[in-house]
Amino acid sequence: MPLFVADLPAINHARELMAERGMVLLGVWALLNLVVSGYYVARTDARTEAHHFHFMNVAWNVVNTLLAVWGVLQANPWGVAGLSRTESLAAQARFENLLLLNAALDVGYLLIGLWLHRRADSAERPERLRGYARSLWLQGGFLLLFDLTFYFVYHQFAAQLLP
Repeated sequence: MPLFVADLPAINHARELMAERGMVLLGVWALLNLVVSGYYVARTDARTEAHHFHFMNVAWNVVNTLLAVWGVLQANPWGVAGLSRTESLAAQARFENLLLLNAALDVGYLLIGLWLHRRADSAERPERLRGYARSLWLQGGFLLLFDLTFYFVYHQFAAQLLP
Protein backbone atom coordinates (compact mmCIF):
# COMPACT_ATOMS: atom_id res chain seq x y z
CA MET A 1 0.00 0.00 0.00
CA PRO A 2 1.65 3.29 -1.06
CA LEU A 3 2.21 5.96 1.52
CA PHE A 4 0.76 9.30 0.59
CA VAL A 5 2.47 12.42 1.90
CA ALA A 6 -0.79 13.44 3.59
CA ASP A 7 -0.78 10.14 5.56
CA LEU A 8 2.68 10.66 7.07
CA PRO A 9 1.65 13.13 9.82
CA ALA A 10 -1.23 10.84 10.85
CA ILE A 11 1.06 7.79 10.98
CA ASN A 12 3.67 9.67 13.00
CA HIS A 13 1.02 10.94 15.38
CA ALA A 14 -0.41 7.44 15.89
CA ARG A 15 3.07 5.97 16.33
CA GLU A 16 4.05 8.52 18.95
CA LEU A 17 0.71 8.16 20.71
CA MET A 18 1.31 4.40 20.89
CA ALA A 19 4.69 5.00 22.51
CA GLU A 20 3.09 7.35 25.03
CA ARG A 21 0.38 4.81 25.87
CA GLY A 22 3.03 2.13 26.35
CA MET A 23 4.80 4.31 28.88
CA VAL A 24 1.49 4.92 30.66
CA LEU A 25 0.96 1.16 30.86
CA LEU A 26 4.45 0.74 32.32
CA GLY A 27 3.65 3.47 34.83
CA VAL A 28 0.41 1.77 35.87
CA TRP A 29 2.29 -1.52 36.40
CA ALA A 30 4.93 0.28 38.44
CA LEU A 31 2.43 2.16 40.62
CA LEU A 32 0.41 -1.01 41.22
CA ASN A 33 3.58 -2.77 42.34
CA LEU A 34 4.58 0.14 44.55
CA VAL A 35 1.20 0.16 46.29
CA VAL A 36 0.93 -3.61 46.79
CA SER A 37 4.56 -4.34 47.63
CA GLY A 38 4.89 -1.11 49.61
CA TYR A 39 2.00 -2.27 51.76
CA TYR A 40 3.48 -5.74 52.29
CA VAL A 41 7.13 -4.77 52.77
CA ALA A 42 6.10 -2.74 55.81
CA ARG A 43 4.05 -5.66 57.19
CA THR A 44 6.34 -8.64 56.70
CA ASP A 45 9.14 -9.90 58.89
CA ALA A 46 12.48 -8.76 57.47
CA ARG A 47 13.78 -12.31 57.93
CA THR A 48 11.35 -13.77 55.38
CA GLU A 49 11.49 -14.39 51.67
CA ALA A 50 8.25 -12.43 51.24
CA HIS A 51 9.80 -9.32 52.76
CA HIS A 52 12.75 -9.40 50.37
CA PHE A 53 10.43 -10.10 47.43
CA HIS A 54 8.35 -7.01 48.21
CA PHE A 55 11.41 -4.91 49.05
CA MET A 56 12.94 -5.69 45.64
CA ASN A 57 9.60 -4.98 43.92
CA VAL A 58 9.47 -1.55 45.55
CA ALA A 59 13.05 -0.74 44.52
CA TRP A 60 12.51 -2.07 41.01
CA ASN A 61 9.31 -0.10 40.49
CA VAL A 62 10.72 3.19 41.72
CA VAL A 63 12.97 2.88 38.66
CA ASN A 64 10.07 1.76 36.43
CA THR A 65 8.04 4.77 37.59
CA LEU A 66 10.87 7.15 36.74
CA LEU A 67 11.31 5.54 33.31
CA ALA A 68 7.57 5.71 32.63
CA VAL A 69 7.36 9.37 33.62
CA TRP A 70 10.40 10.19 31.48
CA GLY A 71 8.86 8.26 28.56
CA VAL A 72 5.53 10.06 28.82
CA LEU A 73 7.28 13.42 29.00
CA GLN A 74 9.45 12.57 25.97
CA ALA A 75 6.48 11.47 23.86
CA ASN A 76 5.21 14.26 21.67
CA PRO A 77 2.30 13.05 19.49
CA TRP A 78 1.62 16.56 18.19
CA GLY A 79 5.27 17.44 17.53
CA VAL A 80 6.02 14.79 14.92
CA ALA A 81 3.80 16.06 12.12
CA GLY A 82 6.70 17.67 10.27
CA LEU A 83 8.94 14.60 10.12
CA SER A 84 9.98 13.41 6.69
CA ARG A 85 9.68 9.76 5.71
CA THR A 86 13.41 9.28 6.37
CA GLU A 87 13.17 10.90 9.80
CA SER A 88 10.07 8.84 10.57
CA LEU A 89 11.81 5.61 9.64
CA ALA A 90 14.83 6.58 11.76
CA ALA A 91 12.60 7.32 14.75
CA GLN A 92 10.76 4.04 14.20
CA ALA A 93 14.02 2.08 14.06
CA ARG A 94 15.45 3.79 17.17
CA PHE A 95 12.41 2.91 19.26
CA GLU A 96 12.23 -0.65 17.93
CA ASN A 97 15.93 -1.15 18.69
CA LEU A 98 15.38 0.19 22.21
CA LEU A 99 12.54 -2.31 22.74
CA LEU A 100 14.69 -5.19 21.48
CA LEU A 101 17.60 -4.12 23.69
CA ASN A 102 15.21 -3.98 26.65
CA ALA A 103 13.91 -7.48 25.81
CA ALA A 104 17.49 -8.79 25.86
CA LEU A 105 18.03 -7.13 29.25
CA ASP A 106 14.78 -8.71 30.47
CA VAL A 107 16.12 -12.16 29.60
CA GLY A 108 19.22 -11.22 31.60
CA TYR A 109 17.02 -10.34 34.60
CA LEU A 110 15.35 -13.74 34.40
CA LEU A 111 18.72 -15.47 34.26
CA ILE A 112 20.05 -13.45 37.20
CA GLY A 113 16.95 -14.51 39.12
CA LEU A 114 17.74 -18.13 38.32
CA TRP A 115 21.35 -17.64 39.44
CA LEU A 116 20.26 -16.03 42.72
CA HIS A 117 17.76 -18.79 43.38
CA ARG A 118 20.38 -21.49 42.84
CA ARG A 119 22.92 -19.61 44.94
CA ALA A 120 20.42 -19.31 47.81
CA ASP A 121 20.95 -22.91 48.92
CA SER A 122 24.51 -22.16 49.98
CA ALA A 123 23.99 -18.56 51.12
CA GLU A 124 24.10 -17.26 54.66
CA ARG A 125 20.67 -15.62 54.15
CA PRO A 126 18.85 -17.79 51.60
CA GLU A 127 15.52 -16.03 52.15
CA ARG A 128 16.99 -12.81 50.82
CA LEU A 129 18.28 -14.35 47.60
CA ARG A 130 15.07 -16.32 47.04
CA GLY A 131 12.97 -13.20 47.56
CA TYR A 132 15.13 -11.21 45.17
CA ALA A 133 15.01 -14.05 42.64
CA ARG A 134 11.21 -14.20 42.74
CA SER A 135 11.02 -10.44 42.23
CA LEU A 136 13.41 -10.61 39.28
CA TRP A 137 11.29 -13.35 37.73
CA LEU A 138 8.08 -11.37 38.17
CA GLN A 139 9.50 -8.05 36.98
CA GLY A 140 11.72 -9.50 34.25
CA GLY A 141 8.87 -11.71 33.01
CA PHE A 142 6.45 -8.81 32.86
CA LEU A 143 8.98 -6.56 31.15
CA LEU A 144 9.88 -9.25 28.61
CA LEU A 145 6.21 -9.73 27.74
CA PHE A 146 5.70 -5.95 27.69
CA ASP A 147 8.73 -5.19 25.49
CA LEU A 148 8.10 -7.97 22.97
CA THR A 149 4.37 -7.27 22.71
CA PHE A 150 5.06 -3.56 22.42
CA TYR A 151 7.67 -4.25 19.72
CA PHE A 152 5.27 -6.29 17.57
CA VAL A 153 2.43 -3.80 17.97
CA TYR A 154 4.73 -0.83 17.31
CA HIS A 155 6.39 -2.57 14.34
CA GLN A 156 3.13 -2.41 12.40
CA PHE A 157 3.86 1.27 11.80
CA ALA A 158 7.06 0.34 9.95
CA ALA A 159 5.09 -1.35 7.21
CA GLN A 160 3.07 1.81 6.74
CA LEU A 161 6.23 3.91 6.41
CA LEU A 162 7.97 1.70 3.84
CA PRO A 163 7.30 2.34 0.13
